[in-house]
Amino acid sequence: MTIRVLLADDQALLRATFRILIDSCDDLEVVDEATDGAEAVDLARVHRPDVVLMDIRMPGTDGLSATTTICADPELSGTRVLILTTFEIDEYVAQALRAGASGFLGKDVSADALLDGIRTVASGDSLLSPVATRALITRFLTTPAPSARLAPPDALSGLTTREREVMALAAEGHSNDEIADKLVVSPLTVRTHVHRAMTKLGARDRAQLVVIAYQSGLVQASPPN
Repeated sequence: MTIRVLLADDQALLRATFRILIDSCDDLEVVDEATDGAEAVDLARVHRPDVVLMDIRMPGTDGLSATTTICADPELSGTRVLILTTFEIDEYVAQALRAGASGFLGKDVSADALLDGIRTVASGDSLLSPVATRALITRFLTTPAPSARLAPPDALSGLTTREREVMALAAEGHSNDEIADKLVVSPLTVRTHVHRAMTKLGARDRAQLVVIAYQSGLVQASPPN
């Protein structure tokens, strides 16, 4: 199955580079290009891509506003947003993750990492494993405004002990394979627990599950470096 990608970036050269790279893969294709956030929203509704590769800083409607709109649209529930950014604007990335983005990549990312990132997000997983991303989460997602919370304080009461355990390990940045090793279960069992927790909590994907884990206090934030 081909993963359909929408590019959203105001830099024509960068869009062209990404298009060539993505279209060179048999399992990926670029369906269209947007030059700003408003166009990204419109084209997402037209094409309903699997992944929107979204720049944050664009003229007019920025990537953050576009991400919020796309992730809040029930007609686009199958579309994932992968943020392109630099670490200097990590607070905006945190807001995008709260809104439903599935992760982020730096603009200096390698070609292989970009392609793998698109595939990861399209599969329903999230790019939350790197140390830099965990630092981002602990810095900005643990003390959100009440309106930014993704679940009420007692939301975890419906989870089983094992679902909480798996959720906590996922929030610490562990992959399914790593969690399986720690708990001495199969990766498939871990994936099942993750999806059950997502369903019970109304999390759009694994990224939102991690946000809820920090916001609810299931996982304690590490002091920022």
